[in-house]
Amino acid sequence: MRAFITGGHGFVGTWLSAHLAEQGDEVVVAGTEVDITDPSIIGPSIRKAQPDAIYHLAALTHVGESWNDPAETVRVNTLGTQHVLDAARSCDTVPRVLLVSSAEVYGAVSPQDLPLTEASPLRPATPYAASKVAAEYLGMQAQLGFGVPVIRVRAFNHVGPGQAPTFAVSGLARRVVEAERSGARSIVAGNLAARRDITDVRDVVRAYRLLMERATPGAAYNVCSGVDVAISEVADMLLDLSGSDLEISVDPALIRPLDLPVLRGDPALLVRDTGWHQEWKLEQTLAACLDHWRASLSG
Repeated sequence: MRAFITGGHGFVGTWLSAHLAEQGDEVVVAGTEVDITDPSIIGPSIRKAQPDAIYHLAALTHVGESWNDPAETVRVNTLGTQHVLDAARSCDTVPRVLLVSSAEVYGAVSPQDLPLTEASPLRPATPYAASKVAAEYLGMQAQLGFGVPVIRVRAFNHVGPGQAPTFAVSGLARRVVEAERSGARSIVAGNLAARRDITDVRDVVRAYRLLMERATPGAAYNVCSGVDVAISEVADMLLDLSGSDLEISVDPALIRPLDLPVLRGDPALLVRDTGWHQEWKLEQTLAACLDHWRASLSG
């Protein structure tokens, strides 16, 4: 399979590119100069590659930062998706397109709404979530109006080595390692009460390839573990793994204007259609995150 990846130099894209290559796929990663918001650039790039599959990962992905510039979030995440879909449609043979959306599209939910399925209502509560809902609907329109085989993926929280420290789990892991090195007795964190469904990035990219091979075009799929865990529990695991007894205090600057209290998905459709299963336990993922920051900060 010849695969074209947008956002292939990012956290998930790097892991996806490596996984596809390991599986024998021919991988074309859009260069950092390929701007998905410019059809005169992204269009020729995709047509030149003539891929069998497009993994569309390129996006502004930080939920909290989307509040600072909603218009830019929509420009990149929504308009950029339209240009990718247009480019796919212009290929000699129209490729499958995997659009990476987010569990954030489900919005604020009550405990009785859990676990979230693909049939759960979409109630975007952040600029980021709204941009992803719009991108999903553009994908549906391309499927229904032009026959582009689009697979929509609603990825829940995923973590692993190499993730930017602006994300909660990676940021906590980095601060724990920095405290190990400096001898500090405390670290700061954001909203420790939030509960999230967390999956290792290596399991996530396996799911993406399986969906590209086996999913039903036009459908949406949750990629998640089916279990939610409090960020406070994640912090405790990191401290246990590091053998430290640091104190953790909440920094208001790290709390988003609107933070969903709990997200937990149901991966049943993904499992049914692809046979996917988790290979990485949360403790293994967190240990790998700590090891990554120890290596990165050692210089």
